[in-house]
Amino acid sequence: MTKHKIFISADHGLALVYFLQSDLIPTLLANGVEVILLTDDQAREVVKTRFGQPGLVVDGLRLDLCHQYANTKRMSFQNWLYYLRWVGGSNRINTSALDGNMGMLENGLKGRSRLMAPFFRSLVWLMRRSRFTRRIVVNYQRRFTPTIYSDLFEKHQPDMVIASTPGWRWDRYLLREAAARRIQTVSVIVGWDNPSSYSLPGAPVDKITCWSKIQKEELILGSDWKPEQVNIGGIPSYDGYFRKTWLMSRAEYFKLHALDPERKLLSYACSFETFSPNFPNIAAIAELVNNDELGQPCQLLIRLHPNHFRPDTRFEQEANQVREYIRNMPNVHLVEPVSLGGGLGYYSGEDVEEKTSMMAHSDVFLTVYSTMVVETAIHDRPIVSVCIDVPGGWNTPGVYSLPLRIIGEWPTHQRFRQAGAGRVALSKEELRTHINYYLQNPEADGEARRRFVQEECTYTDGSAGRRTAAYLISLLEEGSK
Repeated sequence: MTKHKIFISADHGLALVYFLQSDLIPTLLANGVEVILLTDDQAREVVKTRFGQPGLVVDGLRLDLCHQYANTKRMSFQNWLYYLRWVGGSNRINTSALDGNMGMLENGLKGRSRLMAPFFRSLVWLMRRSRFTRRIVVNYQRRFTPTIYSDLFEKHQPDMVIASTPGWRWDRYLLREAAARRIQTVSVIVGWDNPSSYSLPGAPVDKITCWSKIQKEELILGSDWKPEQVNIGGIPSYDGYFRKTWLMSRAEYFKLHALDPERKLLSYACSFETFSPNFPNIAAIAELVNNDELGQPCQLLIRLHPNHFRPDTRFEQEANQVREYIRNMPNVHLVEPVSLGGGLGYYSGEDVEEKTSMMAHSDVFLTVYSTMVVETAIHDRPIVSVCIDVPGGWNTPGVYSLPLRIIGEWPTHQRFRQAGAGRVALSKEELRTHINYYLQNPEADGEARRRFVQEECTYTDGSAGRRTAAYLISLLEEGSK
C-alpha cells in the first residue's frame, strides 16, 4: 500500500474517544498511514503522553488563532453565517431540535443584532424550503478561509483531512483550507444527535461516515448530502462497551463508591443543562431514595455534567447546590467526570471505566434523553428519562430556557420513546411508578432496548473502529490512483 499521511482534527473530548480509544487510529497506523492528530493546544502534551505511539504525531489546533480570525474578519457576518448554517437545514426532517437551537441563539443577540433577527429568521424559513438557498449559504462560507495551518500543510503534505464534524466547530477553518488546497476532506459523526441538531456543513467536505441508516437519511434529507457521500460505519466510541473492555466487576465498582450491596442502585446522569436545570430531577430522585419511598431499598449515584465544571456559571452554581443538598443523605453519592485537561472539557473519556460500570451495574438508569440512553441500552439496563420542569426553567435574566417536556419531540428523543426502549417521567409520581416497575421487572422492555441499539449503532460486535478505518483507507487508496 502507498504510504499516506492524514490530518485528524479532534477539538473535543468525544473526538478523542472516537479516534484514540477505539481501533480506528491503531488500524490506520497498522496499515502504514501516518497520522497527524491536531487537538487543543493546552492538552497537546497530555494527549501525546497518554496516547503516543509510533506513526502518531500530535500537534496543536491553534484555536487562539481561530478565535482571533472569527473576531476580527467581519465578525458579525461570520456569526450570521454560523446561525444560518446551524438552524437552516431542510424541513424534510424533524426540525424541532433546530428550533430549540434557534431560540437559544436568538436569545443571545444584543444591540443591533436583535433588530436583524426577523430578517435572518425569514431567511431560515426560506432555507428550510429551498435547497438552492441552502447551497448559496454553504458555498458563501468559503469566503472566510484563513491560512492558519499553511505551514502544517506545507510541512506534512497530507493526503486527507478528517474532522470530527463537517465544519460545525472550529474545524471549519482547517477543512476550508484543505478544500482550497484540493486535499480530500472527510468527516465523522461522533454524536448521536449531531445530524439532526447541527444542520448544514461549515466547510466543503467530500465524504462523511455516520452511525446508522437513520443518520444517513438525516444527512441526505436534512443537510443535502448525496447518498454516495455518506458511509455507515457504526460508532467506534462504543466498541469498548460491546466488548466489555472497560467494565469493572460489580464488587469492585461498589467498593469504589462505598455502595451498599444490599440496596438497589439507581444512577442519574445530568443532561440538557444548556436548556434547563437538572436540580428538580435530582431532588425528586434523591427524596425518593433518602425517604425510602420506593418499593425496595435503593441508593443513588448522581453523575454531574461536563458543563457543571465551567467556572463562574449557573452550571457551577447548580453543581454546588447539588453537593449541599445531598450532604446529609448517606445513600446518595456524587460522581464527577474527569478531565484530560486543556480546553477539551470533561468529555475526554478519562473515566470511561467509571461511566461504563455505572451504567452496567445500575438497576435503573435515569437521565434527560442524553446520549447515555443509547449507551445504557447497550448494557441492557432499564432506562427512565426524567423531565420534571419548574416554572421559568433557569429563572436567570438573559438565559434561554426550554421546558423539558417539549424536548420529547426532538428526533433522537422521539426515537427513544417510539422504540419503547425506556419510560418517561414528567412528575415525581410518574418517576416513582417507573422506578418501582423496573425494580420489580428488570427484564421489561429488554427486546425493545436491543432493537433500539441495533437501529442506532448498526454494528454491535465491537467492529466499528476497524470498519471505519477500512473505509478511510479505501478512500486514500482510491485517491492515490
